[in-house]
Amino acid sequence: MWVTYLCVFVGAAIGGVGRYGLSGVIGYWIGLTFPWGTLIVNITGCFIIGVFNTVTGPDGILLVPANLRVFVMVGICGGYTTFSSFSLETLNLVRNGEWFASGAYIVASTLFCLVGVWLGHITGVLINR
Repeated sequence: MWVTYLCVFVGAAIGGVGRYGLSGVIGYWIGLTFPWGTLIVNITGCFIIGVFNTVTGPDGILLVPANLRVFVMVGICGGYTTFSSFSLETLNLVRNGEWFASGAYIVASTLFCLVGVWLGHITGVLINR
């Protein structure tokens, strides 16, 4: 049981560092007035978890140990994606009176993250063939 917690711990550290790094790069490139970094991290994280879940699931082409699934899906993807940051950034947009931007961020995050996980699943299905 402790090995599973270790997998989550190490994976979350990797995912968190990846999130911080990519968000910073995106913010530097595009700017910080809109939370593009978090949006892109959440979309790519949804894509990654969609692919990995499908490829390593019961019908997938990769048979991996349960702890590897926990490491990637709970640890890395959980540490990488940031719903709490999304919520805080949305609240900050609302508090600053940026109603359109906050609404656009909510819609874009929901829509594109769902599309990301769906595309990840489709990619996994294609890889499985």
